[in-house]
Amino acid sequence: MPDAVLIYAASSHDANLLYKTRFQAGDPIIYIEAGGKSMLVLNDLELGRGKSEARVDEILSMSAIEKELKDAGHPNPMIADIIVSVFKKRGEDRVFVPATFPFELVDQLRGKGLTLTCRREPFYPERTTKTEEELGFIKESIRFTEESYACAEKALRETEIRGNELWWQGAPLTAERLRRVIDGYLYENGLLATHTIVACGEQGVDPHCRGFGPLHPHQPIIIDVFPKNLKTGYVADMTRTWVKGKASPELKKIDAAVKAGCETAFRTIKAGVESTDVHKAVVKTIEDAGFKTEVIDGKPQGFFHGTGHGIGLDVHESPGMGKRGAPLKAGMVVTVEPGLYYPGIGGVRVEDDVLVTKDGCINLCTYHKTLEIP
Repeated sequence: MPDAVLIYAASSHDANLLYKTRFQAGDPIIYIEAGGKSMLVLNDLELGRGKSEARVDEILSMSAIEKELKDAGHPNPMIADIIVSVFKKRGEDRVFVPATFPFELVDQLRGKGLTLTCRREPFYPERTTKTEEELGFIKESIRFTEESYACAEKALRETEIRGNELWWQGAPLTAERLRRVIDGYLYENGLLATHTIVACGEQGVDPHCRGFGPLHPHQPIIIDVFPKNLKTGYVADMTRTWVKGKASPELKKIDAAVKAGCETAFRTIKAGVESTDVHKAVVKTIEDAGFKTEVIDGKPQGFFHGTGHGIGLDVHESPGMGKRGAPLKAGMVVTVEPGLYYPGIGGVRVEDDVLVTKDGCINLCTYHKTLEIP
């Protein structure tokens, strides 16, 4: 008999729940696997939509279960009572839950006789490899992401260099304005971009700095976009580094080393390879190009993060591709995103999403990686 499973969460924020049900819900709902069947327990507001949209074996009415409990003498059934009732009817009292399961509800359910065990991530290991349908969803998110880059590039090409400032449409071009161009296009097409990075110059030395204030000519601008499709839930994750104007010779060497790291990853990735070995190969390529990773005055510089990670319903999924990882499998979609960061120069990061195959990998991203934007 398969393991019994319980998830209580809003599927709009819980990738495991959305993965198993394909049902978007903004409030917590009850998902149960018991007796070899999957089921959702929904209130009257969601019942009709759940029956037409959710990919589960059964849709159970919360109000019907509440009535049964009241008729049996329970005056005020709570969520825990409803959950216990469903499991007892199916002869289950030992249940696996995710690490994100509400602790208060754990206490209540254990007090009512259920034995709950936390299953480590990945909660559903099959999530790490994508079906053809999932791959199509990811490709769609990538397509819109690339189109948002085209909007950003168009704005930069229209921008004038005035001394140390960039002017676009009669005002200084700032990280905030360029971010609105990107995020706005994505939202108009049904994708939500949060924490999009537009980091210029010294700001780009911190890989997760979102960027703020005026953008400047002849300095690297890291643009990292990782939107979620609001309909399917699947994400893309891309990064490009551009210079409006002329890049310095030193910056061009850094850019070349990062792109060489990308190419090493593309050659190394295939099913059966340890993801940590991909990272080691990329590190060696970048070091062989003359760029060290070290800590100076308490600040890391060089290539000090992983080479990539899985993507799907979450922007960061298994496997990681850094100091820790896992064997790559055909059907995984992983990012390749080496970067170099040096105070006084700025940062360069380039990121594509690739499909792992039996014999190698397929780059799902096609947008150009040219450094300079005239």
